[in-house]
Amino acid sequence: MNRKMATCEGSEARSVLSRVPPLLTDLYQFTMAYAYWRADRHNEPAVFELFFRDNPFGGGFSLFAGLSDCLLFLQNFAFSDDDVEYLRSVLPADTDAAFFSYLKELDCSAVSVSAVPEGSVVFARVPLLEVSGPLAVVQLLETSLLCLVNYASLVCSNAARFRLAAGPRRRLLEMGLRRAQGPDGGLTASRYTYIGGFDLTSNALAGRLFGIPVAGTMAHSYVTSFSSLEEVWPQTLVPCGGAGSVDFICLVKGWLGRVCQILGSKTSLVREGELAAFLSYAIAYPQNFLPVIDSYSVSWFSVPQFESLIIVGTNSISEQSLAELSKKENEIDVVGVGTHLVTCTSQPSLGCVYKLTEVRGRPRMKMSEDPEKSTLPGRKSVYRLLDADGHPQMDLICLSEEAAPEAGVSLTCFPLGLNKTLQTVTPAQVTSLRLDVFTCGQITFPLNSASESRERAQISLQSLHPLHKRLQEPQDYTVVLSERLHSLVSDITKGNSKGSNFLLSN
Repeated sequence: MNRKMATCEGSEARSVLSRVPPLLTDLYQFTMAYAYWRADRHNEPAVFELFFRDNPFGGGFSLFAGLSDCLLFLQNFAFSDDDVEYLRSVLPADTDAAFFSYLKELDCSAVSVSAVPEGSVVFARVPLLEVSGPLAVVQLLETSLLCLVNYASLVCSNAARFRLAAGPRRRLLEMGLRRAQGPDGGLTASRYTYIGGFDLTSNALAGRLFGIPVAGTMAHSYVTSFSSLEEVWPQTLVPCGGAGSVDFICLVKGWLGRVCQILGSKTSLVREGELAAFLSYAIAYPQNFLPVIDSYSVSWFSVPQFESLIIVGTNSISEQSLAELSKKENEIDVVGVGTHLVTCTSQPSLGCVYKLTEVRGRPRMKMSEDPEKSTLPGRKSVYRLLDADGHPQMDLICLSEEAAPEAGVSLTCFPLGLNKTLQTVTPAQVTSLRLDVFTCGQITFPLNSASESRERAQISLQSLHPLHKRLQEPQDYTVVLSERLHSLVSDITKGNSKGSNFLLSN
């Protein structure tokens, strides 16, 4: 690992610790923890799952993001004396004082997590995280983990859609910091839009923390601050690799006349203040000159000397307008995207949930009048079944004690959803989707840098069948249950779970 990467990872860890202390959660997590503690149930082994119910943006997939932040949060989970004193002030006055002593000793040393690797393509209803440990502790983790995964996965998925709309050639610049929902929203957006497929960010802090390439130009205020060529200073420029200096103002005036002649324009129409701003900026950055202009004419590119120019286009770019731009011939090399990217204007939330699936080794299931809000009971394993071309064919959710499916061996399963019947499938390849990433308080899977997660995301997206990647009316991806898991769901639903209780909730 080079020194720059190590510095980025250290900065990232400090960023997570400062942004996501254990107190960043809902108060009811503490009221429940106290009730568990009061009933002497706080150390009962329990399992929760984190998942989302619908693919975002009307699309056929999502990208899982936020795992590294979750692991750093878990590894450093501990309440300070000040945290505990604050909780003492907001919980009911008759709360047992011994509970606050319990909180002071609390950490995640008995917590374990399995997860889909960050940057993986994922689908609705497939568990992304499985969190196991003492009931009160894993309950306290709910809000923080949801906060770390929900927006990260949403904005990462949004960026992937912008990348698909732009095509592989055009570079994408994230520039949404000034429009993001606060400083943390802006910083999170910069990291996860990069993982989703953007190439650059305007966010200097994100560049420092996450090692993302940064880029920028000037604002209109710089252009409007000049009024005449007399304000340009110095007025000379040393040629690249040459000696002496050149009167840059005279040189530009000469070229301006020639360019105007080629374009059939008049030099008298050139605003002196704007020209002065560009000249001053060029003198400051002779090797990295990137001015801001409001429009350009494609006829400029008939000038041979302009063929090497890099054109950056920005103007409230949305996924739809980017897709339309990609259908037309144009010379834009880089597209800068802000508001519609970082605010996810077409869908403001992914809607991840964190649900109890097991207590004391017994499966738990949330029941609802809306079947889509019911959960799947028990500890599980998740496998991705691939077809002969290497495309993901379906995801299989089964109970953890079941044997893993094998390539070339047929299996029977039930598609997730209403009125779905038993079907048989023979996968060409099988991969396990979940890895043990956090065991008994320690991170057991290498933390990925932003660039490593970005690489996984692009590989994962490339493997996905084009029908599932369509931005409009994608083909639904199939998620299936094993026969045993389907049978358990049916038994609990019918109230015949052979002694296993279930939670009834609307």
